[in-house]
Amino acid sequence: MGQNTRTVPYVLITPACNEEKLIEKTLQSVVKQTVLPVKWVIVNDGSTDATASIVSRYVEKHDWIKLVSLPKRKGRNFAAKVHAFNAGKEGVKDVMYEVIGNLDADVSLDEDHFEFLMNKFRDDPELGVAGTIFTENGYSSAIDSFEGQNYVSGQCQMFRRQCFEEIGGYFPSKNGGIDWIAVTTARMIGWKTRSYREKSFLHHRVLGTADRGILGSAYAYGKKDYYMGGHPLWELFRCCYRLIKKPYILGGMALFLGYLVAFVKGEARPVSDELMKFHRQEQMRKLKKILAFVCTLKRIDSFELMPTEQSARPAALRNKPI
Repeated sequence: MGQNTRTVPYVLITPACNEEKLIEKTLQSVVKQTVLPVKWVIVNDGSTDATASIVSRYVEKHDWIKLVSLPKRKGRNFAAKVHAFNAGKEGVKDVMYEVIGNLDADVSLDEDHFEFLMNKFRDDPELGVAGTIFTENGYSSAIDSFEGQNYVSGQCQMFRRQCFEEIGGYFPSKNGGIDWIAVTTARMIGWKTRSYREKSFLHHRVLGTADRGILGSAYAYGKKDYYMGGHPLWELFRCCYRLIKKPYILGGMALFLGYLVAFVKGEARPVSDELMKFHRQEQMRKLKKILAFVCTLKRIDSFELMPTEQSARPAALRNKPI
């Protein structure tokens, strides 16, 4: 039997707010792709700079790129990205596609990045969410993260359409964790989620520092770890590990302080009890594997969490409301 060479149709949505310095890098990367999206909707979310005019130049040259402009919002938070994404999704409601992608406006990609990912979706019908590792300012998600290959970073997340609909799309959590909730929910209901190591993309802005510095970002991540339902033992381990990473000592302390403050304040958690239980079970399995690895006297930096092999999704989980 011949090799399956069918092309999987996909669409991209890019929320963008004041991205004039970086968005052209993303535009150039996408228009050079070996397999182009059926439609790419870029949502200008109240930008006060030249973001819209830069995108407009590309819209004139490529009829598959669409610009949607939203008014400037008061009191922006993480949920604003979901609202912008949903506005972009309206622009593809009449388009035939099998995969929908959320692409940040500050990344650069190899020319065959999406061809590679679409082939993965084509070859594995149980694959629900896919992406690749990324690098930024000397950081690599492949070697400096305990998230493992099951987690797909939010800068470039590709969802099988059925999977995205089953999880109910992105949840507009005002304090963040939007991409994490989506990927973890998909895995909880039985979809495979994969961050592939064969490819990578460049993220031009250090993760989480668009509106705050590195320490402020670490503090915010600590708070997010709490209200995403993170297990206290996992957070303790994570904080200790961050003590020996740049910025030394301070990064781990800021992370711990964020978690502690959220705990003392009793921050409301946007995740369901079911998702929190699933998340903590994953964390404890991961922690046991890490500790077993360290007991072999190997450097913890060389630890890599392999993807969880999931079998075909049980019928009871299909089309299950979240």
